[in-house]
Amino acid sequence: MTLLSLPARRTATATVAALVAGFTLCTSSIASSAEQRTDHRRPGAARIVGSADIVLPYVSDNDVRSFSIDAVAAPYSIPRPKIPTGLPVDARGTVRISHHSADDNVTYTSEGQVECLVTGPNTATVTALITKVSHEETGSLGKRVGLSVYDGGKGGGKGGKADRLGFSWNGVNLLPNGEDAEVGTCMAPAPYAPVVKGGYTVTHAELAPLPRP
Repeated sequence: MTLLSLPARRTATATVAALVAGFTLCTSSIASSAEQRTDHRRPGAARIVGSADIVLPYVSDNDVRSFSIDAVAAPYSIPRPKIPTGLPVDARGTVRISHHSADDNVTYTSEGQVECLVTGPNTATVTALITKVSHEETGSLGKRVGLSVYDGGKGGGKGGKADRLGFSWNGVNLLPNGEDAEVGTCMAPAPYAPVVKGGYTVTHAELAPLPRP
């Protein structure tokens, strides 16, 4: 086995030390980057999760209307035109909507990707872009929908909860000419429909400050 000379060993030692230092710095940077990417998943992040059936106060039928929401805040994560930093209300997650028509014996389903979430104590508003539909004739594919939730906590209401939900169609978001209006980010009506099965949990958090330049 060939032994290194003293100068060579010093050079090798310095090289190894530099590599170790570089690896440590790289590892720290990766960890820091990963921490930043997952920061919105921490317990303090605003979020809404749950699934429920609702009834419409102004309709008497046997239809089953269900909404599942799993959304969490991801501030400044969605670059937008003229707003490259994103917004404090940016969010991620999934919304699933199901409507079973008793008269037609057909179940219409859709799924959307959450893009915006804003909360207050016991309340939340979320919007999502519809990416999947069971029936294209509904015309909802590619459109933004808005949902609002009131988390009534334990006690009161059917199923032991007093939760409520609102959504941005069925006549609550119309233009002066009677046609449906487009839905803006985080826009939805007040939660007007009582929950009759299931429920939602809202975790409120203040909007994140602007990122440092």
